[in-house]
Amino acid sequence: MARRRKASSSESAVGIAALFVFGLIGIVLAAVIAVLQSPFFWITAILVGLVFIAFKTKEHYWNKIFPDRYFAGEEFLDLKARISEYVDECNQLNDHIGELKASQESIRSSSKDIGALRDTSQYNFARRAWDERLSGTQVHNCSKIIVSNAQNDPFKYLCKYFSIKTNEQSLSSFEGMLNDFSAAEDGAECLTEKRQELISSIIEEVHPQIKIRHWERLSWELGFEEFVFDQLSFPVYSFQYVSAGGNSSMTYDIEMDTDALEEFVDYLSEKVKFRKSVAGQRALMTKALRNSIKERDDLTCQKCGISAHDTQNLLLEIDHIKPLSKGGITSEENLQTLCWKCNRSKGSSDPT
Repeated sequence: MARRRKASSSESAVGIAALFVFGLIGIVLAAVIAVLQSPFFWITAILVGLVFIAFKTKEHYWNKIFPDRYFAGEEFLDLKARISEYVDECNQLNDHIGELKASQESIRSSSKDIGALRDTSQYNFARRAWDERLSGTQVHNCSKIIVSNAQNDPFKYLCKYFSIKTNEQSLSSFEGMLNDFSAAEDGAECLTEKRQELISSIIEEVHPQIKIRHWERLSWELGFEEFVFDQLSFPVYSFQYVSAGGNSSMTYDIEMDTDALEEFVDYLSEKVKFRKSVAGQRALMTKALRNSIKERDDLTCQKCGISAHDTQNLLLEIDHIKPLSKGGITSEENLQTLCWKCNRSKGSSDPT
């Protein structure tokens, strides 16, 4: 994240000088007009001009000069150094949330009643708009009948037209996606609370004018990075119809969030024919199962031992002991609770 350039003292001086110049020009112009009327108006114009200069000078001081000096001052830098370790931890969690988001950008799935049917008819729409509309959305251009059928049975039609196979491999893949997105949502909540708690702990030491005028800059100056979860957008899949003449069109858009993913995991599980062996019997990665594993492990990381009972705003995640990519399945025996730091380090180094 690019750091904004701080204004120098010379820039501040130029700003004040400019205010005075414009203010004096205003006084002169007002005086010329007023003197043609009477001395009373002339004096009034000067007073108004001086008040204007004083007001603008004050605003410039509090909005520019004072915050630049304050954030570069020893008092604030000492305050920043005191909490830097905790800010770094927040930023690491922020990065982790971004990694969870980025790892699942290619989600393909559906769920009935989560889409939004829109009539986008437009005169002279033209079929070339197929290549121009819905940027960032996976689109299947089709007939009007398919759009309507997709609305009625989105699972079936998304599997068919977006090449999602109803097998154990797809099920495992979507369970992994659901687990990551659920962890990202939990992480976002933890991170928000961590930041609020941290800022609240030092807010009484911050100058009142900074709290009133420069609240967002305060967070940035303390070292907090941009909140990546705000950038998270769930994948959208669209069935789109456009008439031959381009004058009529309709789309059925589907946005995949965690609730939709959970429904889709359940849908795939009904379609997949599992092996009859004990190894083929498995659970489904749902929110209920995630919470059950955390409770079973007493809200404690099974690797480092840190516990939510002792640490506020601790992000705990559910980990597959044998990864899905290595043939592991979602079962209580193959799931464990890890703190986000241990899970993150395992993801980058686990040789299993």
